[in-house]
Amino acid sequence: MVLAELIGVFIFALSILYVYYKFVIFNFWHKRGIFYVKPVVPTGNLTDLITGKVSLGELFQNAYMKYKDHRAFGMYTLFKPNLVIADPDLIRTVLTKEFGSFHDRGMYFNEKVDPLSGHLFLMPGKKWRNLRVKLTPTFTSGKIKQMFPIMKEYSEKLAKYLKEKAQTKDSIEMKEMLARYTTDVIMSTAFGIESDCIEDPNNQYRGYQKKILEINPIWIALSMFAPKIMDFFSIPFTDRNVISFYMNMFRETVEYRQSHNIVRYDFVNLLLQLMKRNYVDPDDDKKITNVSSTVNKLTMTEATAQSYVFFVAGFETSSTTATYALYELAQHQDIQDKVRKEIDEILEKHGELSYDAVNEMTYLHKVYLYTFLLCTAETMRKYPPLPVLNRICTKEITLPTNIHVPEGTSITIPVLGLHRDPSIYPNPDKFDPERFNADKIEERHAYTYLPFGEGPRNCIGSRFGYTQTKVGLVSLLSRYIFKLHSQTPIPLIFSENSFILTAKSGVHFIIEPRK
Repeated sequence: MVLAELIGVFIFALSILYVYYKFVIFNFWHKRGIFYVKPVVPTGNLTDLITGKVSLGELFQNAYMKYKDHRAFGMYTLFKPNLVIADPDLIRTVLTKEFGSFHDRGMYFNEKVDPLSGHLFLMPGKKWRNLRVKLTPTFTSGKIKQMFPIMKEYSEKLAKYLKEKAQTKDSIEMKEMLARYTTDVIMSTAFGIESDCIEDPNNQYRGYQKKILEINPIWIALSMFAPKIMDFFSIPFTDRNVISFYMNMFRETVEYRQSHNIVRYDFVNLLLQLMKRNYVDPDDDKKITNVSSTVNKLTMTEATAQSYVFFVAGFETSSTTATYALYELAQHQDIQDKVRKEIDEILEKHGELSYDAVNEMTYLHKVYLYTFLLCTAETMRKYPPLPVLNRICTKEITLPTNIHVPEGTSITIPVLGLHRDPSIYPNPDKFDPERFNADKIEERHAYTYLPFGEGPRNCIGSRFGYTQTKVGLVSLLSRYIFKLHSQTPIPLIFSENSFILTAKSGVHFIIEPRK
């Protein structure tokens, strides 16, 4: 009898919850007269993501392709209304023109529960602005040049490690190899530690790195779209063992350098300057002026969080981009040969792989674009590292389409959808570097290509990541010829368990030494 009553109460409660979802929560967009995608209780429009059927980027890409003609349309991410921005002019409004109303990402951020979440990517409001000002000087071309020898050292280690594989023509999984290369680079620059993952892939550093990337789709949904649930239950996004490991590692590095007066040109050194005096040394000998005070110097915990995000963002995005570039070049040997010829010409001109040589391979201020850079740009078009951009409305606003956006409304920009839109990039699944010739770029809206985001919250480390990727690719392509192994699927399938657009399975190659 009691059991029957409990079941009855449970069914009644579920019925009330269902009605509340359907007629109150899921009435947000209908009430405002805005087109929306029909949701399902209780996941809204995230069912396919939570059940592991599609990746985050593909979920929003599919919605974009169906409903992009609405310019902006409503979705429901769990119980929260989410406005998907599909029109490039509206994207510019959100990211740049009306940045004051959309300056936060609205994702999980809780320094007390998860101290490693207290970093620039997730920080809201004034905290973000103040820290961005402090960290911007750490990513100048001069600072990247100081770190270049570290990138070069590990790119040469990687090339040397692959020599035996190239001679035997064994299958090699390059997604893993490039992750080991970028891990060594980032561990050295972000923590000042020689991780030696290229030679020893099973060491503790690579082990913790893999643990960072093991994310359940439900965790992705909660951290991106319902972080208040995690706050309510005091749930950290980062694994507690990972938090302990990186907090201790950074503190030990800092204490060792301070006690032994060690100065090394890396990101740790720049963070030490911010911890000591609240600013970093300039690239030249100019005197620092307008330093208001040192009361807001970085704490040890804050510095650790910045080092951690530099590590997480730097190793995975760069390694996946390099992997995708090799994947496409292996399918287009004619383009690979052309890229290799241009690399040879640059290296011959400079005598070696140097910062100046890599810096010459830039398309930002040139009319003529090197095929190598065209390929890199096209790779990030077809495989954007971050397949969506998130914002939250921090001050209510009415968009140019007369859509009134209340404060607290989530915003999603479907980058993968834009990059694979045939009306913007004809035959979008084709790898075509010529899309990034100067005349083609001029024809497109500037906000239809967003591999590093745009506006004041664009990727602060894009120059570092781009340089790291180029150094690795130049070192490999100057020595080896890459061909796809039969184990590698065409097309690639994307992982459902990652924020980043990464391949689900291995990406296997046969590598041959150049003749």
